[in-house]
Amino acid sequence: MPRKAKQGMPRAATLHDVAAKVGVSAITVSRALNSPDLVSKNLREQILAIVDELGYVPNRSARTLVSSRSYTVAVLIPSLSNTVFIDTLAGISEVLDPRGYQILIGNTAYDDEKEERLLRTHLSHKPDGVLLTGIRQRPQTLAHLAKLGIPAVHMMELDPTDACLCVGFSQEAAGRQITEHLLARGYRRIAFFGARLDPRVMQRLDGYRKALQAAGCHAAELEYLNPRPSKIGLGVEMLDTLRREHPDCDAVFCCNDDLALGVLTGCQRTGIAVPAQLAVAGFNDLEGAAWATPALTSVRTPRYRVGFEAATLLLQLMEGEATPALRQLDLGFELQLRGSS
Repeated sequence: MPRKAKQGMPRAATLHDVAAKVGVSAITVSRALNSPDLVSKNLREQILAIVDELGYVPNRSARTLVSSRSYTVAVLIPSLSNTVFIDTLAGISEVLDPRGYQILIGNTAYDDEKEERLLRTHLSHKPDGVLLTGIRQRPQTLAHLAKLGIPAVHMMELDPTDACLCVGFSQEAAGRQITEHLLARGYRRIAFFGARLDPRVMQRLDGYRKALQAAGCHAAELEYLNPRPSKIGLGVEMLDTLRREHPDCDAVFCCNDDLALGVLTGCQRTGIAVPAQLAVAGFNDLEGAAWATPALTSVRTPRYRVGFEAATLLLQLMEGEATPALRQLDLGFELQLRGSS
């Protein structure tokens, strides 16, 4: 038997209460809340005002039972403090929020085991779809998703095997092109600074290596790889080590802008002229890159568009549209050539 409300306790407002107050049907109220594009702007604003006035809270559990859908999407990203993924989440929200979907965010902390645990936890909420960062999930993780028939889209990378739906760009090609830029400027002793060492960093390293090998000037001793989280301070430390061990190095390609800004800071503190004595290039083109002194050469990545396009593709799958013939959406990247190189 359903529990009775305690005597004296106020009754929670219902969908029908909102509809009666506005003078429309309950279906219209539901559309305004869950598919706002199907209702005129004026009516939607009127309905939302009454929702606020009455304190109505939609019952998502009831909605799930009626529609066999949860209107939730699980999104797994490796960091909640990295601007790259914050921008990606903004793109995802831009698509899913107006369609009434709630986002369940999981922070994997660059840990494969944690990613699998988080995904299984989110799957207990029966999400209608999943957005994953990268393509290197454990086989059992992907098999579990396939078994449940939940659509998934992978972000930030492209899959050379064409096995999964991906929205991103070639990390390797980006690493190669920024290194080729440094080579074209006449630099030959080019170091690589890598931190965290997640799959995307290692793909950038592959591009760096291929560019230098093609030019006949690759030197393994100039690769500095540190598994610690990437921070400006780490960039300063890595520069100190590089200058002590290889003072003839004339350029540094950093796996991200945090390290690169650290290198610029270290150069300013020790009187190293940039780029006359040492050229510096970063990756991602964060906001601070253009305002550094000198302005930082970097690779502009389409992180917001990755989230937007991945969510758009997932929305098509969740709403029963045909699976796209093109399984890899390559959004490309742009070199931002500035004073540091």
